Amino acid sequence: MADVAAAAGVSITTVSHVLNNTRPVSDELRRRVLAAVEESGYTTNGVARALATRNTMLIGVVMSFLSNPFFAPLVSAIEKTARRNGYTLLLTDNHENAADETTQVGIMLDRRVDGVILAPAAAHAEPVLDLLTRRGTPTVLVDRFADHRFDEVCVENVEATAGLVTHLTGIGHTRVGLVSGRAGLSTTAERLTGYREGLERAGLPFDRALVRSGSSRVAPATEAVKALMASADPPTAIVSANNAMTVGVLRGLRELGVRVPADVAVVSFDDIAWADLMNPSLTAVAQPIAEMGNLAAKTLIKRIGGYAGPPEHRTLAPTFQHRQSCGCPVPGSTS
Repeated sequence: MADVAAAAGVSITTVSHVLNNTRPVSDELRRRVLAAVEESGYTTNGVARALATRNTMLIGVVMSFLSNPFFAPLVSAIEKTARRNGYTLLLTDNHENAADETTQVGIMLDRRVDGVILAPAAAHAEPVLDLLTRRGTPTVLVDRFADHRFDEVCVENVEATAGLVTHLTGIGHTRVGLVSGRAGLSTTAERLTGYREGLERAGLPFDRALVRSGSSRVAPATEAVKALMASADPPTAIVSANNAMTVGVLRGLRELGVRVPADVAVVSFDDIAWADLMNPSLTAVAQPIAEMGNLAAKTLIKRIGGYAGPPEHRTLAPTFQHRQSCGCPVPGSTS
């Protein structure tokens, strides 16, 4: 570090602040230090730094990113913001299992992560949240509201889902089905509430036979939509409550020979990267995933830095993407 300081013409303290992001440094000094680091091939000793500063510059991220395609871009957004601030992510998949989640978080805490970003597993999240509280670890809950003791960054679910139903009833559908998510998740409960509110606004009764659980996964959603279409009075429109289930819904309809939107309209909570490449393109509610990940990381880093204000609960607004799978003309379309 002394050699880097001499080459850059700065103090050793300035080199330390640049490498550890412990104090603001001017852009000019930062460039000089980083150029000297690159020229000398200097690397920091993470273990020594952790012992000296009591910070490992590690952020633990716990969510079901292997089984739920929604979480992959969320992790990417968190990583970009963390990296810009000098942090590295330590990732683990909770597989939506509360017991495994608690064990994995305990291992992360033993590795002395500076903070945790967590999308709590379905139901029974109290043990892991109590563990984080006892250990005093800065924690941000993301995507799912679970405990107001912590900072939370989530997306508005109720009004957005009601809007999807309102869109379908507004073009004449009176039998609107729902393929709902995994039981025990706040997102599942909120989207079911929004579905019911959308029906109520249209003056339609809630019919339990029109709701089937897709367990937030592809295969169960395929079976759920087949069950809906096999009923005595099947829906003419379907709301899928997340992007993984949307894949299953579309697959199930294709296997049944049901055409979208000619035979049944389909809309999705969660957009899909290739939604506009489908035929027909998918009408969906798009979540602000990059904004969510960026805000979660910034909020956690602020806590790690010593911010002691009351927990912040941020709800971000999704965006309605009007395409063709709902069966109505798309504004601005020539077709």
